Amino acid sequence: MTHFLQKIGVAASFLLLVSSCDKGFEQMNVDPNKYAEVIPEYLFTRAQLDGVSTNFTGAAYLTIGQSMQHFSTYKEVPAAGDKYFNYTYSTASWDAYSGTLAGQGAVISIRQVIDKVATSPADVNKLSAARIWKAYLFHRLTDLYGDIPYSDAGKALSDKNYAPKYDTQQAIYADLLKELDESVAAFDATKPTFGNADLLFSGDVTKWKKFGYSLMLRLGMRLTEVDPNTAKTWVQKAIAGGIILDDADRAVIGYVDGSQLASRNFIANGLLSTDYITPGGDNVEGGKLAKTLIDYLKTTKDPRLNVWSIVWTTSDNKTFTADTTSALQSGMPNAAYNNLPANFNSFSEPNPNTLLKYSAPLVVLGNAETNLLLAEAAVRGWYAGSPAATTYANAVRAGMRQWSLFGTGGVIADAKINGYLAGNPYKASGTVAEQLEQIGTQKWVSLFLEDEYEIFANWRRTGYPKLTPTNYPGNLTGGKIPTRFVVPDSEETYNRTNFLEARARQGGSNTLSSVVWWDK
Repeated sequence: MTHFLQKIGVAASFLLLVSSCDKGFEQMNVDPNKYAEVIPEYLFTRAQLDGVSTNFTGAAYLTIGQSMQHFSTYKEVPAAGDKYFNYTYSTASWDAYSGTLAGQGAVISIRQVIDKVATSPADVNKLSAARIWKAYLFHRLTDLYGDIPYSDAGKALSDKNYAPKYDTQQAIYADLLKELDESVAAFDATKPTFGNADLLFSGDVTKWKKFGYSLMLRLGMRLTEVDPNTAKTWVQKAIAGGIILDDADRAVIGYVDGSQLASRNFIANGLLSTDYITPGGDNVEGGKLAKTLIDYLKTTKDPRLNVWSIVWTTSDNKTFTADTTSALQSGMPNAAYNNLPANFNSFSEPNPNTLLKYSAPLVVLGNAETNLLLAEAAVRGWYAGSPAATTYANAVRAGMRQWSLFGTGGVIADAKINGYLAGNPYKASGTVAEQLEQIGTQKWVSLFLEDEYEIFANWRRTGYPKLTPTNYPGNLTGGKIPTRFVVPDSEETYNRTNFLEARARQGGSNTLSSVVWWDK
């Protein structure tokens, strides 16, 4: 009887469904795991997380990290930066537009946020923060690829525009600087913010202004070789507006260790999942810290060596210890091997107690960089607030202090910082070139791993630090360090007209040896 009643109940339910198919049937086609409308707070958080982490392993680690000689590998397949042997890793940063299987790209997310909050005057702070973050996203994209979709980007959903035009990098930079200028001026401390949905500052308007001006300082300085007059104007405007100078104002995203991958530090997660999995074994990507980096840290007696670098030691070949002893540290030469070296385990790796912690924070933009930019501005005669030697020392101190955010293993005592500055004094009496080299080289150290993108951009702009290229057989650049990322082949298929126009405008090539507009 029970079985019979169940069958009747099912049949009755089916008849009821058929007879009322015009009453709510649409709701059955709604994915309960997706929002039916834009929730700006959620998407802003998503745009921040995706914006800093897109293609980290392929771009910041394997391509930039190796070409800037922070890392090395003996293998050929992942040697985009070590042996200039593979361009496909660089194409994946384009996912900032299209996203991955895990979700839409940061460009689409921030576009949706801006469209949602732009209509209400009460949301002016949300709009300003979103516009500044949009500038952050696009300056990284254009610095990697040159001319890119900008004014039309992210409009596939709103405008059904599936073939966005490519804007020139010159036009993009002009608009990014305008966006930053207008956004910082529009903040209103009496209006609502994103609050806890804002991973950088929890809605703190004062800190967002400093972040906006700091980004303006970075972008303004980017123009020194292509348009020095415009560069000077924006650099001075940014400094006058007020930039990040104190530790408390740094733009930092905090992560936590846990089962949710999105909550983990993506750098640690990327390095552990793709290379540094098993102590004392053959790493997946064949990676180690590079000889150029380790030699420089040892020569200058930089205390960050012991924070970043370890060598796995063992007495029984079973139990391994992460040894930070300075004398043991040894970097693997770039492009020196194509088979597992016999002394592979003697080379240094990232410290699991700092760099490889899932709960490690990310310094998105800090006072080490801004003080180095102030030092450069002083050398160029654009800033008279403090001597270059003073701001340089402030930068070094800030760059070393920030590693205390990574736990006790990252704390560097003041005595060690003072000793480093005494042993490596600023070359105040040196030529302009010598001072710029010291500043640029210090940026190469201070932004290590936290912002390889900015290191790559600064090296292309200034030529510092002076790196010796490799010339591995069959490399794709003729023995030249890569200078640009490669736009994916799919663009020639799906956005052919606009892609070909942009390629012709940039010298007719789309290779690792192409250059961007400001790279002179």
